[in-house]
Amino acid sequence: MAELIRSAIALASLGLMMAAMPALAGDRLAWTGAVAQVEGSAGGGLVPWALIGGLGTDEQFGASGFLSYTSTQNFSLRTAGISFGIENRAEVSFARQRFDAGSVMPGLTLGQDIAAIKVRLLGDAIFAPDQLLPQIAVGAQWKRTLNFAQVPRAVGAMRGEDVDLYIAATKMYFDVIEGRNVILDATLRRTRANQFGLLGFGEDGRGYSFVPEFSAAVFLNDELLLGAEYRDKPNNLAAFRENSAEDVFLGWTPSKNVTLIGAWADLGSIAGKPPQRGLYVSLWLGI
Repeated sequence: MAELIRSAIALASLGLMMAAMPALAGDRLAWTGAVAQVEGSAGGGLVPWALIGGLGTDEQFGASGFLSYTSTQNFSLRTAGISFGIENRAEVSFARQRFDAGSVMPGLTLGQDIAAIKVRLLGDAIFAPDQLLPQIAVGAQWKRTLNFAQVPRAVGAMRGEDVDLYIAATKMYFDVIEGRNVILDATLRRTRANQFGLLGFGEDGRGYSFVPEFSAAVFLNDELLLGAEYRDKPNNLAAFRENSAEDVFLGWTPSKNVTLIGAWADLGSIAGKPPQRGLYVSLWLGI
């Protein structure tokens, strides 16, 4: 709880900074910095997109912060993070996850810290509507598992830290469904993370997997975005079978600096428990 309170204070501080320094606010439009996915990179809830976080243009710096909470039948996940966008070309981010696994062992908390970088290579997802080429970015997420020796190693994980690499392609298409805009993303990830990294990485004799991730969303109006995501995961641990994750989400942005996300998520089987389904909520603030 103390960590969650500190995260909330940090996010509130970012909000006050935004209010106090309107002259430094980014000039990009709402949604062009996406929101923050569960590992802290700009994207949807599950999938990193090629968009650069924050609202800074190619001559500005941008920043964003987020809090999210996921609750399923047997587990809950709290995540907080912050990111910085550099001239709409590069993004650096940091996120901290804490996973309540008391249903497996009373009082057990797993988690991980994630530091990430993303670089836009070419294309423009939003402001080049006549070009077929999507915005393409590459990213790396360095992950360090909390309490690796306590549970992840015991269930067969090979190591407690690793790096996920990915390439993402994102594009908005205008007037697609009854005059509404649609945004699509396809991401390919190289990873050996067990349950996103919460249960460590790999297992003896198993290498990296290349797994696909997809997002599709339609703008109901300027403030509401309805979408769905799919994220495949490697199945490394003999002790616990791992499934893909999916969600259906609704995002509301009352202003370009604030976005609220609500989603129904299916995270598949976790730690031998039946498929975990539940509510995901997230608050994003950006400048």
